[in-house]
Amino acid sequence: MLGLRTFQRTARTPVVRQTLQRRFASAETASDNAFNRERAAVKEHAAATSDTWRRISIYVVIPALCIASVNAWRLWSEHWEHKAHEPPIEEQPEYPYQNIRTKNYFWGDGDKTLFWNDKVNYHKQE
Repeated sequence: MLGLRTFQRTARTPVVRQTLQRRFASAETASDNAFNRERAAVKEHAAATSDTWRRISIYVVIPALCIASVNAWRLWSEHWEHKAHEPPIEEQPEYPYQNIRTKNYFWGDGDKTLFWNDKVNYHKQE
């Protein structure tokens, strides 16, 4: 506490105040040198580049995502129309390489994987 009060008293003196003001002066009062010109050029380049990427994101990426979404929905619909014409899943043959189990899973009835889909997967119980 004593150190803070001493600093506050000494900071009021004109010599210390001028030194602190010079030290923490803003960059606008700094002289025009190569470093400051380079920093200004970097800021201008960053502004232009970020504007370019913002425009690409809005005018290219968003329409591309919309087109890809429509295409994915169309393919998904065609796939399920195709699946509707197949025989029921219970009548399809089960091949020996399908649903190999060395031990039961520790969830559910022990026969279905975490990614089991009843519309696609079927396992005939012995």
